[in-house]
Amino acid sequence: MSIYPEVVPGPPRPSVIRQIGAMALPPGCERYAVPGAGAILLTLRAGDRLEILNLEGAQAGEIVPIDMEGRCDPGLLGVSGDGTGAGLQALLASGNDSLARLQKGMARRGVDLSALRSIGVFGGASPAGDRAEFTAGQDGSVVIAAPGAPMDFERQDTLTSLTVYIYRAKVQAGQRHPLPEPLADPLQDIRVGSSTAESYLVRAGEYIQIIDVDGRQCTDFQCFDARKLDRGIVHPLDVTTTRTVQHRDYPMPGLHAKYYDHEMLPLVEVIQDTCGRHDAFALACAPKYYDDMGYPGHINCTDNFNGALAKHGVPARPGWMAANFFFNTGIDDHGVLYADEPWSRPGDYVLMRALTDIVCVSSACPDDTSAANGWNPSDIHVRSYSGEERFQRASAWRPTPESDPQMTKQTGFHESFAKHTRNFVEYNGYWLANCYADAGPIEEYWACREKAVILDLSPLRKFEVTGPDAEALLQYCMTRNIRKLAVGQVVYTAMCYPHGGMIDDGTVFRLGKDNFRWIGGCDYGGEWLREKAQELGLNVLVRSSTDQQHNVAVQGPESRDILKQIIWTPPHQPGLTEIDWFRFTVGRIGGEHGVPVVVSRTGYTGELGYEVFCHPKDAGVVFDAIWDAGKPHGLRPMGLEALDMVRIEAGLIFAGYDFCEQTDPFEAGIGFTVPLKSKEEDFIGREALIRRKTTPARKLVGLVIDSAVDVAHGDPVHLGRAQIGEVTSSMRSPLLRKNIALARVDVTCAEIGTALEVGKLDGQQKRLPAEVTGFAHYDPGKTRPRS
Repeated sequence: MSIYPEVVPGPPRPSVIRQIGAMALPPGCERYAVPGAGAILLTLRAGDRLEILNLEGAQAGEIVPIDMEGRCDPGLLGVSGDGTGAGLQALLASGNDSLARLQKGMARRGVDLSALRSIGVFGGASPAGDRAEFTAGQDGSVVIAAPGAPMDFERQDTLTSLTVYIYRAKVQAGQRHPLPEPLADPLQDIRVGSSTAESYLVRAGEYIQIIDVDGRQCTDFQCFDARKLDRGIVHPLDVTTTRTVQHRDYPMPGLHAKYYDHEMLPLVEVIQDTCGRHDAFALACAPKYYDDMGYPGHINCTDNFNGALAKHGVPARPGWMAANFFFNTGIDDHGVLYADEPWSRPGDYVLMRALTDIVCVSSACPDDTSAANGWNPSDIHVRSYSGEERFQRASAWRPTPESDPQMTKQTGFHESFAKHTRNFVEYNGYWLANCYADAGPIEEYWACREKAVILDLSPLRKFEVTGPDAEALLQYCMTRNIRKLAVGQVVYTAMCYPHGGMIDDGTVFRLGKDNFRWIGGCDYGGEWLREKAQELGLNVLVRSSTDQQHNVAVQGPESRDILKQIIWTPPHQPGLTEIDWFRFTVGRIGGEHGVPVVVSRTGYTGELGYEVFCHPKDAGVVFDAIWDAGKPHGLRPMGLEALDMVRIEAGLIFAGYDFCEQTDPFEAGIGFTVPLKSKEEDFIGREALIRRKTTPARKLVGLVIDSAVDVAHGDPVHLGRAQIGEVTSSMRSPLLRKNIALARVDVTCAEIGTALEVGKLDGQQKRLPAEVTGFAHYDPGKTRPRS
């Protein structure tokens, strides 16, 4: 019998690779997202086909076609629309800053806003996945809006996004993807052709946008202080200095965003980044790189830099240090620098602000000998913008791998918290306070344990689940028994895959017989519910309401005394002091005609506490009312650092640290969310969870560490030489005066009192004695939140 595989006749088959997002779109196809309460402006050519999808359902759409003369003409799309553009008019009058570019674009086209004519599509009865199609009969433009009023919490009439596809009738030869619209009116528009480099001057305060047009293309960036160059001093951007000063492998928008020269002079600040994966270790490709691989004479970025910089008096170098944007490198556990295809997708960009006058150079890397440019080098595009423009610091995130990028946002409460700190970090697509300068995490921690705190939890993902089959869907997708949930009640539950691994944990609110709200940590939870509803043919809508409901948590022993002063509820709703643990009420702040809110007796601190939900437009009023009522009670703002401390003490788990897709609820310490005996109906993951509960392998336990040395997520836990688990979360507890941790360990080592060790350095050279203790460390009976 031959040891070799059977020879298959015929030519070789191509490698099977599943592309996602824009990389998977056919030539001539473009995709755009219209956010709820938003609008976009697109250019159409005769013969282009327009397709609009209402993926979540029940979202109205409005189309305003515009001919080349600036007249609104529904006939451009072959229909006779009789709308007046009322939805778009309301959006433009709302003062939404995100529509400023749209208004400029309409003004450039000479559109008379008082003479709008529109086509209405979709509505409150539209099912998920509904679509509308049109074909352009002539050249022109089209505004597509997703209008609507702020969500009513009881009606759950949230606003959701629309997805737009344009199928171009004519595709330019060689064009793979269109160049994205400018962020503002550009000062410079520079095309960096494949395998070339271009130099350019940018003044202090101006912005530089570096765009990967077709995706999977690297670009090396270098810059010099122009004033130094005028004096003959050549000090380029220095990535080693930058890494040292910023304590990061490469700068990103936020607190650690600047690139420096070797004299520690900041040259540029990263303002926006839609890719998030770059390199600041390797040199730009150079002759020696290719010579050593057997490609002598190969064109390279270093020679291209030398040629582009010669006119600025910059001496040539054999190899240039650079910020290598979109270059996907890393250092593995063996210290080896590796490279793979870039993460960048068509249209991804980095936006920087010049901190002094700088001479810049950008390349379109020519490497076709490796995966560095996806095996297909392409163009880079550079734009510069006036310093008078205002761009918010932001990184991109994608709700699902296939989604278009969304930029980091400010919550409705941002301005209120920004009065107390400038220390904000990106969390789950939003800027949240990390800690507060006048106190710090320790003082915030004690305020939560002894008095009261207010913190921003708006990034929690909210989904309205409504319809005759809403209960059936949630009963099938959640581990808890949703049929037992009363109106006004909240339940904490897990959501699992069929293999038993957790998708997310979160809470389900029951607002009515057929009305629920799912609040979790990730967008995929809502996507999963929608997918299951479609597979089962259920009559239910699952619509995102994250941007229609922002929320603060008011936590601590005095939280009830603070909120009872300001929350008004109607007679058919329980009063603030009547809400039991895991219940909610619907009321107002400011009396019967005040700001509408939902208040739940829930939290993430292990203390008595509440969460207050409101529309973002009302967030300032809500914060001020709570803050004023809380001053006599010692209310303090709390950031993420202190929140992490109190939740670890209380044994409250965090996605990505204490559980993941390979962790079941039993292994995550929340086995109580899987009532296998009392919930007799089938649910996703039930069979796997029965098996996993019967034959458990790992368990989440508490550890007390007999050392003041910090331990961290991922540190190995040992019994003798053998590693039997790992730390998931840890902290030094001010209240318990101990170094404590949560750890997942082999079930044979999970008994309380078992002596273990936490490994540091290489796991063997340095060990910290540890002992398994009860879970949770603080108030395991949950007497305080129940009080």
